[in-house]
This record gives sequence, C-alpha cells and structure tokens, in this order.
Amino acid sequence: MAVGTSKRRERLRRATVEEIHAAARKLLVERGPAAVTVNAVAREVGMSGPALYHYYAGHDELVAAVTAGFFRELTEAMEAERERRADAPLGDRLLAVCRAMRAWATAHPAEFGWIFASPVPAPDRRPDSVRHEAGTRFERVLLDLVVELWRTRPFPVPDPADLAPSLREQLVAYCATIDHRLPPEAAHVFLACWVRLYGLLCMEVLHQLDFAFTDAEPVFEECLRDLAGMLGVEYSAA
Repeated sequence: MAVGTSKRRERLRRATVEEIHAAARKLLVERGPAAVTVNAVAREVGMSGPALYHYYAGHDELVAAVTAGFFRELTEAMEAERERRADAPLGDRLLAVCRAMRAWATAHPAEFGWIFASPVPAPDRRPDSVRHEAGTRFERVLLDLVVELWRTRPFPVPDPADLAPSLREQLVAYCATIDHRLPPEAAHVFLACWVRLYGLLCMEVLHQLDFAFTDAEPVFEECLRDLAGMLGVEYSAA
C-alpha cells in the first residue's frame, strides 16, 4: 500500500473516531448516560451498529475511549492554568489548578458526572490502558505539585505510629503506585486533601448541595483555605 494512501486512510479513521466521540458526547449531554449505546452513537454518525464495531470492540471499549477523552480535556485545562502561572509561588499554582478543575467541571457537568461514574481502577484490577493512563495523568497534576511542595517546604504530617495499622498498610501500598515520591505520612495528607476537594466538587456538580446552597463557590473557597492550611501554604483569593 502506498504511503500516501495509508496516511489518507489514517486521517479518515481519526476523523471518524472524532465524530463518534462527538456523537457520544451529544447523547450524554442531551439525554444522559443511558442514551450512549453503540446503536445510538452509530445512528448519530450515520452508520450501522455493526459498522461501529470496526472502531470499538463493544460498548465498554467505547465508554473507555470517551471517558479518556474527557479526562484529557480536564487535565489539559488544569495543566494550562499551571503553566500560565509557572512563575507564581507554588501555593498559588496549587490553588489555581484546583480552581481550574472546578471551572471545567461546572462548565461540563454531564462530562464530569460521566468521569465520576467511571473511576480509575486500582492497578491490580487489570484496567483498560486508555482510560487508566488518562485518569492517572489527571490525578497526577495535583500530585506533582504536592510532591514539589514536600521536597521544598515539607508540610505537617501525622506520626505514622498514630495511624491505624490498616491505614498505614494501605498508604504504603499507595506510595508504591506513585514510585514512593511521598512517604506514607505525607501521602496521607495529600489523599485527605484530594478526598475533600474531589468529593466536594462531585457533590456540587451532581446537585447534592442544592438543598442548602445556590452558589457553592464560597464553599469551595473555604475548602481551598482549609487545604492550604493542611499543606502549609498561604491561601490567596481567586
């Protein structure tokens, strides 16, 4: 096969894949996750269900690819904000990245809800590589900044002896998955921050705070203030 023909076919395939992803996103936003079926997506792009299997082996593979795309989009928004503030103090970069995550999530609630419903599997559960890699890249945007902070300005950590044995064991296992870039006690602080940040954002985007708040931004900023204190950096308003 001629090189030009091969490249042309690859361009056409990429264009079709992008059209498939756009169709899946449209169905998700307009009709909800249950509407994103192989046959529905195929109809949106003007092909038969069996024809779509030339691109994805099945619904699970399609979902993984679409999820990875959302993860990458969110990650790129966070990375762009981090790079835009490359010369700012580390604490400011941390807060800016957190705010960028919220900005994307609140602007794309359906997509963020889809991500939340498709968590990154644990390393020992044979995850699909596409979704796992994209999800890991997302999670490490904040992790990288916390690691940098730990190396330059170590933040307060609990005494490992004060942690429950089961918790210590799990923290040690987690540290192995991040190449021991943090000791278990520092990883404990990082994960505590992550749970609070991501958990609050999920509650906001999924409307679990609507019973009390019509504007959750001040609540989010209070969370950032608390996280700044946990990490020993100065809080600065947006």
